[in-house]
Amino acid sequence: MNIPKVSIFGVPFSKLSMKDTISLITQMIDSRQPHQIITANPIMVMSAVEDPGYLRMMKHADLIVPDGAGVVWAANYVGNPVAERVTGFDLINQLFRLGESNGWKVYLVGASPEVMEAAVQKIREKYPKLQLVGYRDGYFKADEDHAVIENIRAHEPDILLVGRSASGQEPWIAQYKEQLQVPVIMGVGGSFDVISGKLKRAPKLFQKLKLEWFYRLLQEPWRYKRMLVLPKFAVKVIREKENVQKP
Repeated sequence: MNIPKVSIFGVPFSKLSMKDTISLITQMIDSRQPHQIITANPIMVMSAVEDPGYLRMMKHADLIVPDGAGVVWAANYVGNPVAERVTGFDLINQLFRLGESNGWKVYLVGASPEVMEAAVQKIREKYPKLQLVGYRDGYFKADEDHAVIENIRAHEPDILLVGRSASGQEPWIAQYKEQLQVPVIMGVGGSFDVISGKLKRAPKLFQKLKLEWFYRLLQEPWRYKRMLVLPKFAVKVIREKENVQKP
């Protein structure tokens, strides 16, 4: 698949619009081959900068969309802009909506049992025709991976959404992509917390002002150490503008 991209410190971001991204994902599902989709933000880019293994994993993904506003800003700053920000949360809802009419089967993994139960209830209320074929919490250990994978495979989903810790989510998908054999496997971070109602999504004003990260921090103050990476990312882009797009 020939996807127009912009490299941000070696991480290859798609430049496709939301509409074209959805079209590409539909092709992925039709192909029946497994694909890893990453919804990436500046924190993940900085993890890739600091960890060569994490960068290699990201480079092997089939599609990386610019979820974070900082990524969109960086692409604009270096003169190679993306079509638009493609947020994971909006992408999920678009896929659910399209899944109702296309008959796609969806499996969810992540969050706590209570959050997942609440999220599933909300999804079924909003998308009653969606084939939500299975779900489980994300609190399982490495020695349980095989059993989890077998259960997912038994349900033969078209889409697998994984919401686990930032450090374990994408590497876990990359490690088991071929075993899972799900056409579209996407990391969704804390989206199940928002869908369930445990967390609120940032109001439109915060989204418009690119302050969703700040709204998230107000709800989860313990995340402040992770958020400190954001200004470091901005400074790095400004200082190394000429090197940002090098592979």
